[in-house]
Amino acid sequence: MYKVGFGYDIHRFDLDNLSDENHIILCGVKIVNIYKIISHSDGDIPVHALMDALLGACGLDDIGCYFPNNDPQYKDISSLLLLTKVNDLIATKGFNIVNIDITIVCENPKINTYKLSMINNLSSILKISKDQIAIKATTNEGLGDIGKGNGICSMANVMLIKT
Repeated sequence: MYKVGFGYDIHRFDLDNLSDENHIILCGVKIVNIYKIISHSDGDIPVHALMDALLGACGLDDIGCYFPNNDPQYKDISSLLLLTKVNDLIATKGFNIVNIDITIVCENPKINTYKLSMINNLSSILKISKDQIAIKATTNEGLGDIGKGNGICSMANVMLIKT
């Protein structure tokens, strides 16, 4: 039996605290950026979308139910650590990942030079082959808050198979 899941996440940039020393984290990759993400955890937007897609494919609740953003134990936590917990959870439900397809939408930073590192991180955490993971990046063509550079969003699709 195959199951499909979809996840979405969006976060704003902290536009009041610009610094050349700021960074964002996308799929576990630290990227220098003048803006930082406003988030309770590390703000790893594509991983948040991926976790929701994985949980949804299994018919489970969203990440906010498992890792509430008002719980101090998750303050600044690595989303890759949370992804490990989600991966363990889907395994206990008898599912294996067939493939992952992630799209990151932002005006800046440019993502292409980081995609291989992102895929390597996800492959290692999820214990799947790199060719089971696709990461794409696009802009919002200047439209809306994402297009104006006020934040980043990401979407993730997954296919799972029941073992």
